[in-house]
Amino acid sequence: MLMAGFDGLVAMLSIPLTVFACFALVDAFIRREDAFRAADKQTKPFWLIILGIALVVSLIFPLLSFLPIIGLIAVIVYFVDVRPAIRQTGDGGGRGRSGGSSSDGPYGPYNGGR
Repeated sequence: MLMAGFDGLVAMLSIPLTVFACFALVDAFIRREDAFRAADKQTKPFWLIILGIALVVSLIFPLLSFLPIIGLIAVIVYFVDVRPAIRQTGDGGGRGRSGGSSSDGPYGPYNGGR
């Protein structure tokens, strides 16, 4: 009885992992190639391959094996490190800030202390 409940919990946790990896792969796919170079990160094909492997591994192997954990780490690194750096280069994937100026600060436009 206890093992059946644990198996159900692991199965429920593997679904968000697969969705998370799929979202990361789609997000990397819609970004421009030059944004990866501008952010001084690995290339776009590198991240597409890594995230694609992470997605396939999350679909094939059970969550408590070794490979899905490595895939989860790769997806987390993409979301925590690579994606914010790419978005700072101005590539918002079609959803970036619009109408901003180079003199805009974090709280709005800089007006010279007036």
